[in-house]
Amino acid sequence: MSLGVPFAVILSSPQIWKGAGIGTSKKPQKLKAPRGTQDYLPEKAAAIHWLDRRAGEVFGRYQFRRIITPAFEDTTLFTRSIGEGSDIVRREMYTFTDRSDRSLTLRPEMTASVVRAFIEHNLGGQSLPVKLYYFGNMFRYERPQAGRYREFWQLGVESLGSPEPAADAEVITLAVRYIQGVGVSNARLLLGSMGDEQCRPPFIEMLRRELSSRAETLCDDCRQRLEFNPLRVFDCKNPGCRAALADAPKMIDHLCSDCSDHFDQVKRLLDDVGVAYEVDPMLVRGFDYYTRTTFELTSDELGAQNAVGGGGRYDRLVADYGGKPTPAVGFALGVERLLLAVEAAGGGENIERPRTGVYIAVVDDDDRPLAFKLATELREAGLSVELDHMARSLRAQMKSADRLGAGTVVVMGPDELAKGEVTVRDLSDGAESTVALPELAARLDATRNAY
Repeated sequence: MSLGVPFAVILSSPQIWKGAGIGTSKKPQKLKAPRGTQDYLPEKAAAIHWLDRRAGEVFGRYQFRRIITPAFEDTTLFTRSIGEGSDIVRREMYTFTDRSDRSLTLRPEMTASVVRAFIEHNLGGQSLPVKLYYFGNMFRYERPQAGRYREFWQLGVESLGSPEPAADAEVITLAVRYIQGVGVSNARLLLGSMGDEQCRPPFIEMLRRELSSRAETLCDDCRQRLEFNPLRVFDCKNPGCRAALADAPKMIDHLCSDCSDHFDQVKRLLDDVGVAYEVDPMLVRGFDYYTRTTFELTSDELGAQNAVGGGGRYDRLVADYGGKPTPAVGFALGVERLLLAVEAAGGGENIERPRTGVYIAVVDDDDRPLAFKLATELREAGLSVELDHMARSLRAQMKSADRLGAGTVVVMGPDELAKGEVTVRDLSDGAESTVALPELAARLDATRNAY
């Protein structure tokens, strides 16, 4: 297609770049990350990577395997699972239409995606249960606050295939042990039950009638929740709504015999392995797909917004998506909330952050090419190595090594190099020794645990 104008003329036109601050006298607009998002700078990124690695280690002991799903999915995946009347679907989902006029949504949670993958790839045809874990970013348009962002990270597990209370207890125990293992020793486990398709519908109608009689005391949101799902009123923190719920019926008091027996078995299993819990009659989960066991993990160190994560059983979701009826249970933890809880509990020093093992310093600038070659050889031998790229003086290089937390400095002086040697200084105690270049890698490798 011809535009009738030379391409170079178009590119050189000032109007093309107007607004971009390029080729004009206007000061470019200061660029910032979108509200509710954040840059994970190296220190925080290292902490998140540590949580990820710890999850892989702990979850692996329970035989959960990692799954990675797309960051966006068909919108109906979430409206069907979470519930069209939920706050997430009504207000918080990032939904857009692509160039093929398909409605897509950035994932606000992971369970729906895992279930979709379970069905699509016929994972149910394998030996059951299928035990999966994930670590990824989610998206919700909500009011940013401490530990809550519009782009946030979650880690969690899904166990698909077993209806047994032992599957619930295993997932709950895993969540508790993981949180304790990363330093949140004071976490509280709240336990409840949301019943099933036998006992929950009549309870919901009872609750709707009860709350409708005092609707004037409820907030606007909860009056809408009465229509879609009265159970969600239990999630509200509004004082008027909490007061209205004080003497309202509770699901846990209206469980059918099967649900009551299931709940009792879960509690006995947790008692057997020493997992402490508190039964919370007000505990519900915000998604429509939950059945029977629900739980939440909190930390009092976080103040009013004290939830770190939670989960429960969802026995109908696979069938709702067109798969074979498959019972399932899982949980999700908010990574940002978890990091806040770790730091508030004083466990921040346990976070493993990468450190510089060896710093190579040069006395004579002419030896910098040799320093680069030596650094490359040591790195390929498996050592963590840094060297100066700013033409600093030896004194400044030593300060840089200290600032980076290096354990050892290799000083390349001209006199030593003439003999095929370097000086190795241990920064923990200042001890120095001379080492022949062919022996350097083995010498440093023997002391790598020191740094």
